[in-house]
Amino acid sequence: MDALIYVLGLATFLATLFGGMVILYFKKSLPYFFAFSAGTIIAVAFLDILPESLEIAGTSGIPVRSLMLTIVGSFFLYSLVEKFFATHHLESGGHHHAHILGPIGAASLILHSFLDGAAIGVAFHVSTSAGIIVAFAVLFHDMTDGINTVVVMLRNHQPIKKARMFLLMDAIAPVLGLIVASLIVIPESALAYVLAFFVGEFIYIGASTLLPETREHPSKAMIFVMLLGIALIAFLTSLL
Repeated sequence: MDALIYVLGLATFLATLFGGMVILYFKKSLPYFFAFSAGTIIAVAFLDILPESLEIAGTSGIPVRSLMLTIVGSFFLYSLVEKFFATHHLESGGHHHAHILGPIGAASLILHSFLDGAAIGVAFHVSTSAGIIVAFAVLFHDMTDGINTVVVMLRNHQPIKKARMFLLMDAIAPVLGLIVASLIVIPESALAYVLAFFVGEFIYIGASTLLPETREHPSKAMIFVMLLGIALIAFLTSLL
């Protein structure tokens, strides 16, 4: 089983890299990737992260209202961060400066990928079959994480070199999660709030940063691509 875990760890690494590299080599199609990422990142928030947070809250006795307040607070915090830096850039004439939300959003996706890898490790503690099922879902999920990481960086005017660096970190993250899963246990109460914070952030990134791109390109294909992203995440989360 140890050998299988290592193979799956390598597979998650390659899947994430593949997703991100597709974006870098097809930059002319970025508007469609923006639409796809908007669908996937919002779907991940509602169909993957939020249910996990609520499930943990149910078993840990955490009030659901406190998680909802965390989500609202996260959304509001990121709107303040974006407004502050956008105002700063305008005042300094830095229209072409890198946007701080790129690294912040990408870093959150990296942490999410780390938790995905940890989920595989935890599932293998239950059974080999459970580990394989979770790994299968995470593999495809990590492809979209790689896409989202690069898209968030490029959408926020980050250089390609920096986008590649964050993509590499995102590819390594699930491998580290696999390794750490058997060594460190995150308190459930803390994990519930961390996941809820991600929900607020991902909704903001999808709705405020990525969705506007679909309005700038009124092609009907944009709607189809966004729905495709939502459908993909819906399918992958149904496997868990």
